[in-house]
Amino acid sequence: MPVATYLQAVNLALKEEMRRDPDVFVMGEDVAVLGGAFKATEGILDEFGPDRIIDTPISEALLVGAGVGAASLGLRPIVEMQFMDFISCGFDQLVNMAATARYRHGGGLRVPLVVRGPTGAGVHGALFHSQDPEAWFTRVPGLKVVAPATARDARGLLKAAIRDDDPVIFLEHKRLYRSVKEALPDEQEPEPLGVARLARGGSDVSIVTYGGTLPLCLAAAERLAAEGVDVEVLDLRTLLPMDFAAIARTVGKTGKLLAVHEDRRTGGLGGEILARVVEDLWDELDAPPRRVTAKDTHTPFAPTLEAFVLPSEDEIADAARGLAAY
Repeated sequence: MPVATYLQAVNLALKEEMRRDPDVFVMGEDVAVLGGAFKATEGILDEFGPDRIIDTPISEALLVGAGVGAASLGLRPIVEMQFMDFISCGFDQLVNMAATARYRHGGGLRVPLVVRGPTGAGVHGALFHSQDPEAWFTRVPGLKVVAPATARDARGLLKAAIRDDDPVIFLEHKRLYRSVKEALPDEQEPEPLGVARLARGGSDVSIVTYGGTLPLCLAAAERLAAEGVDVEVLDLRTLLPMDFAAIARTVGKTGKLLAVHEDRRTGGLGGEILARVVEDLWDELDAPPRRVTAKDTHTPFAPTLEAFVLPSEDEIADAARGLAAY
């Protein structure tokens, strides 16, 4: 098929899975008539009708609660958050209900729910339209958390998430929606959840990243290649469960680790990655592992301040250069 954007890949996966399985349906704020705030659900109403794509009131708690109920009864709901910041309104339903259901029922109840939507900053969305909420959920047993960074993975991982029998939080970085493009095959099987992808091979420094910071890491790696520093970039893709075996392979290869993400530094996933590497791979390390993250503050509206808060290509290149020279 022709080159598709990340956003078009999401739309394609939704339509393909709805054609494949009549139990799959979509609900959310403005998803039907408008086609979603970012047009991720454009054209679905025309093809599938109002019984399969449902415009809802502006109540994320209602949305997630209805999704948990529908999934518990055997359907496969896809709930769109207009912005992932507001997933906090459905936190109780996700963490205390959906995530615990299988355990509470001795494996006898599945909740095949997908909660998906735009996450992240870099588009001047300010306080309530810029957050990266993954770390709220990556410590919750029973959930899966997915953060694709390419159009192919957006399509393949979303298909896998929809078919999964556990609740999945699917984070689509809004900065990637139209900036990332890729030729997609006419037919594409689901990409397995829980498996990282080697985005770039290298021998001097390992960068472990995901979602919106992958393009920055790849650009920094290309810049350093011109300086003679060979950087390997691992794209986690799935954050829970995390592919620690892939992290161990790249750290064992280079001995130097840089974790990069757009979420804030304190409590972010990078700290967990560094902790596990120090605990389990101490003998493999040739330098203290490092992090490049957003600063521990809210996301400003002003573009210059937003750029100051967010991780940059320069910061990533400087940190990797320092590790290589250690």
